[in-house]
Formats: sequence, structure tokens, C-alpha cells
Amino acid sequence: MRLENFLALTQATLINEPCIYSFENIVFEASKVKRGDLFFAFDKENIPLAVANGAYGVVFEGKADISDGEIAWIKVETLEGALKKLLRFKMIEKEVVAYECNEIVLKLSQQVITQTNFLSLSGDLKSIFKSLWDIESRAIVLFSPALTDEKIFASVKKMPGRPFLPIEIMEQTLFETSFIYDNIFYERQLISPFFISYLEELLHFFKTAKINYKLKKFTPIEHFEAVFTNKKLEVKNFGTSDKVLIFEPNVGLIDSQILFLKRHASWANIIFIVPSHSKEQKSENIFIYKNEKDIIKILKENSFHFALIAGVDKSILNKPLSKQTQLIMDF
Repeated sequence: MRLENFLALTQATLINEPCIYSFENIVFEASKVKRGDLFFAFDKENIPLAVANGAYGVVFEGKADISDGEIAWIKVETLEGALKKLLRFKMIEKEVVAYECNEIVLKLSQQVITQTNFLSLSGDLKSIFKSLWDIESRAIVLFSPALTDEKIFASVKKMPGRPFLPIEIMEQTLFETSFIYDNIFYERQLISPFFISYLEELLHFFKTAKINYKLKKFTPIEHFEAVFTNKKLEVKNFGTSDKVLIFEPNVGLIDSQILFLKRHASWANIIFIVPSHSKEQKSENIFIYKNEKDIIKILKENSFHFALIAGVDKSILNKPLSKQTQLIMDF
């Protein structure tokens, strides 16, 4: 990229009058800088290493000591803002088509094998930049506005709506499903029936956008995630205990998950543990917590088959989670 183009796209300020006029690559790790690269100084302590490795330019915010007047020293309002402006230009140049979805559909899409001109986008801004900078022309990108700034894209499309080709559930537990879709049978997939409507939405999108795909074995995502435990809250293998903690980081999904559990596990003793800032009111089986210690206390003081815990993930458990094997538990 030429220096003048970088300055125009990012509205940055060139601090000095360098001898260079273009850059090979944009790099964030000083140890990976090669001669001709442009270094984004998210960690200013690494600027000397980047310069020593041959950086032709340093992009920074705030103040920086100019140690080599022959290379470009470029000041931006924010490093993240500059990266977003560069990506927006690249998306226009590559004619990328962006579709927005909710975060569950996005995470399910990341477990599907697709063609190379489709990208399911997630991660921090640096990883997103690396994924998008060399993307194929006219590629299709799926992203969630809850996780990624939509300003990266010049235009964003909505995913196609119903009618969907329905998924026919053949056998199910709370956390596993065997189903038929488009005349193909998928046996004992580690995906809760709660997610089937999201999967229908995703597969309908693939069909409508003419994206070739292949379903593989699903693994748990960070929503409605089941962890089997004993009375001491020690983690057990999947399906080997009648005490299950269900973690849901997104409080906005709790209402639908409460209804799902009440409908599909009416026989069970279920408690719901929600943060104090949620709209749920304390009742016989709804408990309010202010911190993670409150959650552990509630779990230890109450009997239950299922405990739906909102606003946190399984990392609150003291011991690392072992890999859980799959077993069917009918309900």
C-alpha cells in the first residue's frame, strides 16, 4: 500500500518526511515484522523491535519517540478506528457481500464445512483484519453485529427470512438431536433441540445464497452449554449424572430457554439463576445473584436436576472441565 493512500483512507497525520513511499504488509506483532512492513503499535514498547526488524512505518496513537527519521511515523486518532477504515475500503474494493445474523447462528456456522468464498467472521479486530484483508473478491461474509462492528462493511444485508425447509427431528434429548434435513439423516448430533430453529435459519441461508456446505459433528457452543456434575459440583462425563448445570452468557436468551426447559423437562426439578440486573423476578425457582460466589452458594444450597445459569460461562467452576463424552439421556 502506498503511503499517500494510507493517509487518505485513515485520515492520519504524517509526523515526519520519510524516505519511503509504500509498505508491503500491515503487521501487529513486532517479532513478525519484515523489511518493508507497516507496524501498528498497539504496544508501544515493541516499537524499537519493529524498527530493528525493518519496519518502513509505525502507526501509533498519542505520543511516540521518533527513533528513525527515514521511515514513516503516522499518528492516528485510534488504532482500531484506522483499521476499520482500511477494512471498509478493502470490502468495497473486493465487492464483499456481508450478511448479519445473531450470535448463535454465527457460532453454528463456524461448525459447518463451506466453500472458500464464504467466511464466518468472529474474533478481535486484529484477527478480523487478518481474515478479511486477503479475502477473495465477491466473497460472502456472515457476522454478528453483537460481536463485530458493522461499520467495517459499506452495506449489510439481512439474512433471508422464512419459509425455511424444516428440520425433521427423529430423536432428541435436552442436549442431543438426531434429525433429517434435505433427505439426509444426521444421527446423534451434539446440538440441543433448542438450537434447531437457528440451524434451520442458517441452512436456509446457505441454500438461498448458493453456498455449498457439509454438516459435520457438532460440538457444544458457548450457549445453553451443559455441564454434568455431582453434589460437590465436580465435573462428570456427559450424560453420567442427573445434576446438570446449563450456562447461558447471553441474558437476552433466558426467557426462551426457560420456556424450553419447562416444556421439555416438566418432570425435572429446575432452578434458574439470573444476575441482579436482569428483568426476571425472584420466585420459588428463580434465584438472583450479584457475583460468582453467590452462584456457587445457590448451587450448593439447593437440590435440582437442571440449573440454568445466566450471564456467565462454565469458567466459574473451580476445576478445569474435562472433555465430555457423548451419551444419550432420554427425557
